Amino acid sequence: MQWNILAQALSVGKDNFVKCPHDALSWDIRRLRIIESILDVLPDILCLQEVDHYLFLEEVLSTVGYVGNFCPKPDSPCLYTDNSNGPDGCAAFYRSDKFEEIQRHNFVLRADGTETNQVCATVTLKCKSSGKSFSVGVTHLKAKYGWDDLRHKQGVYMLSYLHKNLPASSALILCGDFNAEPTEQVHKACLESPLGLKSAYAVNSENGIMEPAYTTWKIRGGATEEEDVEVCRTIDYIWYTEKSLKVTALKEFPTGDEIGAERVPSYAYPSDHFSLAADFKFL
Repeated sequence: MQWNILAQALSVGKDNFVKCPHDALSWDIRRLRIIESILDVLPDILCLQEVDHYLFLEEVLSTVGYVGNFCPKPDSPCLYTDNSNGPDGCAAFYRSDKFEEIQRHNFVLRADGTETNQVCATVTLKCKSSGKSFSVGVTHLKAKYGWDDLRHKQGVYMLSYLHKNLPASSALILCGDFNAEPTEQVHKACLESPLGLKSAYAVNSENGIMEPAYTTWKIRGGATEEEDVEVCRTIDYIWYTEKSLKVTALKEFPTGDEIGAERVPSYAYPSDHFSLAADFKFL
């Protein structure tokens, strides 16, 4: 399961989610809906971004058998908000009844030889039932329009790092909020990587290459209500090594009618991103 859960410290602000009821953005409500949404799927592997309440998630998810690995951003914007609970970052959780951890490794993404403010968290696991091993990577690339080139450089560095440092014999599942639509170069870089990656949702589309219509759908505030901006984009992905894994099922996205005119977040959807989930089998 892949999900940007929306950092609580970043959920409020004069231009943020102006159609969302104020109470729906409170942590007391959001944390319950986040946990409920995770347990509705009960994934074997859980990949999260914008995690700024990691200790809460770790405590709750450990009661149902999850073990986590958290990698905070070096200079998280959450640290500069009035309601900061610490830095946000990426987290990978796995079910300890199904997997044995072989190794974990976190690293900061680089561009032009310099560290950026984005990270990747990884764990390598051994499946207890089959004995086969695989690695999981979780990332969150640079946000906002105009940063296409930086996202591309971050992605190229990350793919190269994973290729060099993860066990060559194991499969890879790479999840993340790439902040990049399918037309961006970083998407192409993933497809052309020596890791042999495919996008789980694209491969299983009608034509075998089409990504979902959206993975985030929100309304940002403008100077006036007439200037509010509706944002509907596909920027979240589940990548996997095609030679080692096969997708057997995918979680469907809610329709526009199901989401509602106020879009997300909302009482029903606690984040401005929708979760993705895929079932895999080893080849």
